[in-house]
Amino acid sequence: MTRSGLGAPWAVGWARQRVATATGRLFSHGAYPLADTLSYPGDPGLFGPGSMTWPVVGDTAVFVGGIRALLIQAAHPEVAAGVSDHSRYRQDPLGRLTRTAAYVTATAFGAMPEVDQAVALVRRRHGPVTGTSDRGQPYDAANPGLAAWVHNSLTDSFLTAYRTYGAQPCPVADADRYVSEQTRVGALLGADPLPKTAAALTTWISSHPGLAPSPGAREAVQFLRRPPLPGPVRAAYSVLFRAAASTLPARISEIVGVRTRPGDLQLGRAAVTVLRFLLGSSPDWRL
Repeated sequence: MTRSGLGAPWAVGWARQRVATATGRLFSHGAYPLADTLSYPGDPGLFGPGSMTWPVVGDTAVFVGGIRALLIQAAHPEVAAGVSDHSRYRQDPLGRLTRTAAYVTATAFGAMPEVDQAVALVRRRHGPVTGTSDRGQPYDAANPGLAAWVHNSLTDSFLTAYRTYGAQPCPVADADRYVSEQTRVGALLGADPLPKTAAALTTWISSHPGLAPSPGAREAVQFLRRPPLPGPVRAAYSVLFRAAASTLPARISEIVGVRTRPGDLQLGRAAVTVLRFLLGSSPDWRL
């Protein structure tokens, strides 16, 4: 049969291969975090197949959640200063992306030795991250409160993205179960406090007293608006960025200087649906 005779199925297969290849390249700047998972039979890690973590982190809405988490994290001046002063995200953005994705993947889907290794690596990298923010406040990435801001914003963002753009409805009971599960990761990081319900988590983030605009936040948001990505990927990313921004609490939107436009949420839903069709569920979840 000729290529033209294959019609739409061939076109869909071609599109899936192209999108999967382009997506894979973004996260290929480091070792695969689940390379040894099958060496630990019977070890489901922190969660396992009956958890809410697996479907939440395995859905393509996680791309939106990751962007949203970075925007929220930037609203805390001490966290933003730590990133600005110590991270190489400007020089090595895909390396930073790969390392963050590897941490999320290992803690969500890995066996316990892989979870422990991922957490130990984060804590080791955070050890030297100390200094003073632009408003004169000291920061230390190992501080339980700052660790909680980073961890809780990631938990809240993945959940919000899943509830807004995910493939399945997520009722309150399931949302609370996901948040409760994620406190296990937060505890390993030494984060405190760790709200245990979705409503308590959202309230803690949106009403946090330590938030304010800062130079570090401006730098981070400017980078997140226009990261150095290839043209077609950058076009898709811009839609996901607007989708993430449309779910921010109003107070945090104001602090980080991100505005939304009519239709951003609807366009985001369409984009995530197309990505889900082309990429399927997370290969890590399938593993």
